[in-house]
Amino acid sequence: MTVDRLLWEQHTCLPLSARARVGDLRRYRRPGGTFASVNVGYAPHSADEVRTFLAAFRAGVALEEDMVLGESVADIDLVHRDGGIAVAFDLEDSGPLEGDLGRVREFFDLGVRTMLPTYNLRNAAGSGCLDEVDEGLTAYGRDLVREMNAVGMVVDGSHCSIRTGLDLAEVTQRPMVYSHSSMRAVWDHPRNVTDEQARACAATGGVIGITGVGIFLGPNDASVEALVRHIDYAVELVGPDHVGVASDFAFDHEDLVQEMTTNPELFPESYTRWGPIELMPPEGLLQVEAALEARGYPADAVTAVLGGNFRRVATEVWSAP
Repeated sequence: MTVDRLLWEQHTCLPLSARARVGDLRRYRRPGGTFASVNVGYAPHSADEVRTFLAAFRAGVALEEDMVLGESVADIDLVHRDGGIAVAFDLEDSGPLEGDLGRVREFFDLGVRTMLPTYNLRNAAGSGCLDEVDEGLTAYGRDLVREMNAVGMVVDGSHCSIRTGLDLAEVTQRPMVYSHSSMRAVWDHPRNVTDEQARACAATGGVIGITGVGIFLGPNDASVEALVRHIDYAVELVGPDHVGVASDFAFDHEDLVQEMTTNPELFPESYTRWGPIELMPPEGLLQVEAALEARGYPADAVTAVLGGNFRRVATEVWSAP
């Protein structure tokens, strides 16, 4: 029997440009519908730049007949029924808040549903995964988590340091996620999460979204098989109710490759060791369902990993009073 399951793509990247082609997200379309969280900024970006990206992407979604803004779980259930695509947004760093916690509410109202405090390196909120010294979440970072809880924005530990991630799990009063991170026990990379981080995240009711970036899955291996190996490990560790998928696919992948080739000094050795980074495209992510079924996953576990778990987090967090 065919099951039309919802696919929840927790992190994907259009070019950060007002001219980005939002219609490219149609590559995720499938019979059970898709939710796609699209990045709208990270460490280098100002609040005004994020507003520009949000305005452009929201306008682009409005022009697509088979897309809607996924600002509520009801919006997502609609595309699940009709086979369309619901789009919301995420921030990969709290820097664009520019120190103003009031912007959490502003960006939430514009469709940002997930934000991580730090992107790789220490900022006002906490330490990043590439910092040599891990000092964890700062006092401001703790205030940020409390504000996100109050507004209904999901707290995200991807790109954060180990201690910062553990602090997030301790401080948050709602489920947190690692939106796009793989398992360090399977492949030892600083962007991947430890078993301790994964367990702490799951204890909040949260989800680890296994990512499709080759250097985080293995020696630059962006295959479905490599991604499923990480899913297998995470499911064994924390159970099928706390694992999801998030490809981190960059629609401007060629530009990223060119940047790394031209300016390798801007990237750490753990990113450049294997040459141009391989990414799992949307078409690869659409194969994960069949791969899990082939490995004998029960139907309810496949539904949970493919999208049900992140949907549960959204139900519990987005509707904050």
